[in-house]
Amino acid sequence: MKPILSLTREQCLELHDSLRKEWLETDGCGGFASSTVLLCPTRRYHGLLVAPAPGLDRRHSFLSRFEETVHGEGHEFPISMARYPTLWYPHGHRSIAGFALRPYPTFEYHIGPVSITRELLMVRGAPVVLCRYLARFPHAELQLRLRPLLTCREADALTHENLALDPRVRRFPLGVSVRPYAALPAVSFTVGGAPPSFEADPVWSRQVEYQRDLVRGYDGHEDQFSPGWFDLPLHAGRELVVAATIAEPVDDPLALWREEARRRETAALSVAPGFRGRLELAAEDFLYRDANRRLAVVAGFPWFGEWGRDTFLSLPGLLLARGRVEECGEALEGSLRYLRDGAMPNVIGPTPESSSYDSLDSALWFAWATAEYAAQGGSSNRLERSLRPAIEEIAASLLGGRAPGLSVDPDGLVVNEPPSQAATWMDARSQGDLLTPRWGCPVEVNALWYALLCFLERRHREAGRDSEAAAWDVRRRRAALAFLERLWLESGYLADRWQDGVADPAVRPNMVVAAALAESPLSQEQRVAVVERVERELLTPVGLRTLSPEDPAYEGRYSGGPERRDHAYHQGTAWPWLLGFYVEACLRARGRRADEVARLRSLLDGFSDQLQVHGLLHVSEVHDGDPPYRPGGAPAQAWSTAELLRAYHLLEGGPT
Repeated sequence: MKPILSLTREQCLELHDSLRKEWLETDGCGGFASSTVLLCPTRRYHGLLVAPAPGLDRRHSFLSRFEETVHGEGHEFPISMARYPTLWYPHGHRSIAGFALRPYPTFEYHIGPVSITRELLMVRGAPVVLCRYLARFPHAELQLRLRPLLTCREADALTHENLALDPRVRRFPLGVSVRPYAALPAVSFTVGGAPPSFEADPVWSRQVEYQRDLVRGYDGHEDQFSPGWFDLPLHAGRELVVAATIAEPVDDPLALWREEARRRETAALSVAPGFRGRLELAAEDFLYRDANRRLAVVAGFPWFGEWGRDTFLSLPGLLLARGRVEECGEALEGSLRYLRDGAMPNVIGPTPESSSYDSLDSALWFAWATAEYAAQGGSSNRLERSLRPAIEEIAASLLGGRAPGLSVDPDGLVVNEPPSQAATWMDARSQGDLLTPRWGCPVEVNALWYALLCFLERRHREAGRDSEAAAWDVRRRRAALAFLERLWLESGYLADRWQDGVADPAVRPNMVVAAALAESPLSQEQRVAVVERVERELLTPVGLRTLSPEDPAYEGRYSGGPERRDHAYHQGTAWPWLLGFYVEACLRARGRRADEVARLRSLLDGFSDQLQVHGLLHVSEVHDGDPPYRPGGAPAQAWSTAELLRAYHLLEGGPT
């Protein structure tokens, strides 16, 4: 099929750029494969098989890569590469002829008259990566030597040569398996298309260097273990497939490849052409089912897992905007147990101190996502059975002062007080301290709270429960008055927060949430004023800045080590996900004028170029606030993709 995205030989050989272009394959179970377009790892997270280990909470990296060499007529030619201190080895990039997503990663190599194609994909629903090799040549007897390089460690860790590793190999008819550590599952390799010949040769590849980790201020060297190598005959026109897995060995790699490739190509043909269609393909990477078959969202790749806020912010774009309404309801309902037992910080039940989520507003974003689900015609049965009662629990917990770190004050607004956890998405820390503390009444938290009260009032009124509706209406009116009294500034925009009688006048993008929500304390004129302020000081082609450039604390570059990046994270860095709320706010403020819709669509379409810069086919987590708006952070972020999809849906006539 026609490539979704392709790079020429010349583009691939621009190492400064090509080693920053990262592809991603996911298995729908939380695992992934990822590397650069040269298949040279530049992060510890890069690998061909990175997956949740059974019985363990964290993702583990198992197979980093293959060292691949083509042998024939007394010569050998590498088609793989890696970085070591002061040198590249092997030099497989010298033979590269191009890279493409078709829709899975495809690498082409030319060695004289010989052409070698390598294709990679992960099987949906299983921790299996498939590597297919195709050879074309006029006449020769060639062999492909594959040496697997194993890491077998947590995905965000590094490993080094050690005596605890078990180098033994177990052979079976179509391949081998190796289990370096008893605490982790075995990695099995199965060959399809040729009789496997494996030579045991346990060695360590020392000091593999990860350049992106070093640039980001982390340790970037590790040792990788190889149990030996496969020698496999290459025949012109005949496919060769190698399957690697931490599950049961694959019985028929060739058949599995054909089945999965056909499924993938059918899915690619079913989406709309252009940038919108590419976003829809990317959206699937973030949806997964855990070991209990619960539908959930990975916040981003390669280092994020599941986060409460990110899940609820992403579901409307990943599913509702694509017409998959009841899958969204399923995911929302499936998250309730995690909200209640504290695995996602929330206000339903206790939040353990050991929580892996450093936020307290997840439950309010859950309520927003539920309201979006309802607006798209979600099941009334599901809403009344579980989702509306959960939102009522959230409200009761806040009103009763039972929520850790959050409460509703006598004037009806949500307040968080130090030293509670970060209450909002602006949660970067330096040496344990919040860099953007938002104690008091954060503007978007209270806009979400107001919308939650409106939702409960409406649901009760529609069900004929008038007395309950009236009680929520009283709370809604009180919250609206306090919101405007505390947060609306005479200069014509919303303060970022209010604390102890003082409004914070910093121009930040959180106010756009209040201007975007269907039910907001703001008047039409106030919505317009907020949008105009955002456009003057925060809008960029790649998202909204987190702070106005006119503010002395503004930082326009997101770069350097962890401390430097954390300081810039919310002090000017631009975030693509905020464009969803910006587009919605514009439509509510100005209506669906043809010129306004065209302007907003052009803004979204402008992201198309970004899909070849950092994460291929994906929208990055953040960008510099200053031109040329370089991408940074995670190369594939769920809410970035989701909110762009939701914005397109709004422009196409979705509910506003």
